[in-house]
Amino acid sequence: MSLLMTKGGRCLPHTMVIIATVIALTGCVSRPTPDVLKPVALKADQQKKVSILAVTNRDPVAKDASYGSRWAGATSYDQFSISVPSKRDGPNIQYVSKTPDPNRQYIVTGRQALTKASLVQKTISAPQFDGTAAVFVHGYNYSYQEALFRTAQMVADAGAVGTPIMFSWPSAASVAGYVADRDAVLYSRTELGSLLETIAAPPKVKRIILFGHSMGGFLSMEAARQLRLEGRSNVLAKLQIVLAAPDIDLDVFRAQIRDIGAIPTPITLLVSKSDKALSFSSFVGGERPRVGSLDVNDPVIQETAKAERVRVVDISSLKSADGLGHDRYASLAQFAGNIDKAEARMRLSGGNIGAFVFDAAGAAVASPFKLAGQIARQ
Repeated sequence: MSLLMTKGGRCLPHTMVIIATVIALTGCVSRPTPDVLKPVALKADQQKKVSILAVTNRDPVAKDASYGSRWAGATSYDQFSISVPSKRDGPNIQYVSKTPDPNRQYIVTGRQALTKASLVQKTISAPQFDGTAAVFVHGYNYSYQEALFRTAQMVADAGAVGTPIMFSWPSAASVAGYVADRDAVLYSRTELGSLLETIAAPPKVKRIILFGHSMGGFLSMEAARQLRLEGRSNVLAKLQIVLAAPDIDLDVFRAQIRDIGAIPTPITLLVSKSDKALSFSSFVGGERPRVGSLDVNDPVIQETAKAERVRVVDISSLKSADGLGHDRYASLAQFAGNIDKAEARMRLSGGNIGAFVFDAAGAAVASPFKLAGQIARQ
């Protein structure tokens, strides 16, 4: 075990330094209260808006019309209209204050309670709907409002996206809540699987992008596994699973892939070996490796990716806002168009599985054995 020296001359295990870093950095972040969910009236000319469909199995909190961290016995559905600031700072999110500033802050301008049926109808009737539905599943230590605004940020940066769906499971929204969050993920498998089954039912839905971050990646894989065990191959046939910094034990992931079996679109992993949050997770899990911190330059990983028919994409070059390197995926949305083009080229060449590197400068996905910008010029 590597050791680091403290100011007093004592040695601290590297893993303890990681834990201290996680707690210190997270503790410095000002977290939004449920007040940010209250709609604010803005002038029409001040707004660029995105619409988010929100699904949660958190407990409703009547006093502030929000959702807490307790497990609910029912699922709730909402639609939010959110004003997007014109002067936003990449993946960083500024929440509404007592003096709303639509140029710099994300602001809720409208909210409507939905039913499951109306949520599906709004999905397929959205102006930009092209047969693709997108579901975002947040990670560990997220409140409902944090997950909602992160979804809005990614949609705003990605541009041409229909009406995305956020699935918010009952995270404790606490650094100390890691074990509680893992239990909440297992509790939420059925609800997420049911949502995917509902969205897949209309013939107009041709593809469902299931985007899971961190522990939400574990939940996404567990929901897909449960769908397979229930014989819901029709739903799995429409799934395109993308896992960003997945907080999943490597052997557990292999077992999940084995149980899920073949699906038309290979699973995509967005990873970085410098992710400090996953180093903490690995320590809590007995120093076992996490999928989200794989090294794409490792020949074993490259061969394993091909054997398991997955795409492992290193996104270490992207900007991180949390100081831990765990939210780099949020910067990826602005390159969505370039990634789609690169992916199409890879499919045509038969090279859409294996290990790749994302080059933020060239906005390209390429094999580590090629220049990262080469594929963008083909």
